[in-house]
Amino acid sequence: MTCIVGLVNNGSVHIGGDSAASSGHSLTIRADRKVFRKQDFIFGFTTSFRMGQLLAHSFEPPERHAKTDVFAFMVTEFVNALRRCLQDGGFAQRHNEAERGGTFLVGYAGRLFKITSDYQVGESVDGLDACGCGEEIALGALFASRNSPPHERLTIALKAAERFSTGVRGPFHFETLEPTE
Repeated sequence: MTCIVGLVNNGSVHIGGDSAASSGHSLTIRADRKVFRKQDFIFGFTTSFRMGQLLAHSFEPPERHAKTDVFAFMVTEFVNALRRCLQDGGFAQRHNEAERGGTFLVGYAGRLFKITSDYQVGESVDGLDACGCGEEIALGALFASRNSPPHERLTIALKAAERFSTGVRGPFHFETLEPTE
């Protein structure tokens, strides 16, 4: 299920996502959105709607101190707060003594990060990323449309994923995080 796409353009972060929820051969178009804004962050999630609900309605991102490097903040304070939220909400799971969460994109401070189920924080040198079952299709479309405006690129990527992946469906939703001065 899902295709979440994101990119950075001139200090703005743009994230788009679909509306599909799938299980086996069943597909539901959900009214609740996989892409949303929270404080100085924008999110787009896959993995579980429960995780997305916790991110949207329970997670309180910590404040970054001005002297703290953005990436260091994400891999420490942000992930620590995320883990507590997912544990408290009953979503985090333990397998073979390793804790697992879920996968999502997050835009913050003019940068795009991908948080994976082992709480790894990734940042692509290309300034774009995707997750979900339509990820590879969307990444190809984002690369191929690199000379187009951001919203158009996200739309092209999501439409390509919808066309070639059984777990991706519109309507599509978008959020933009403008640069902070």
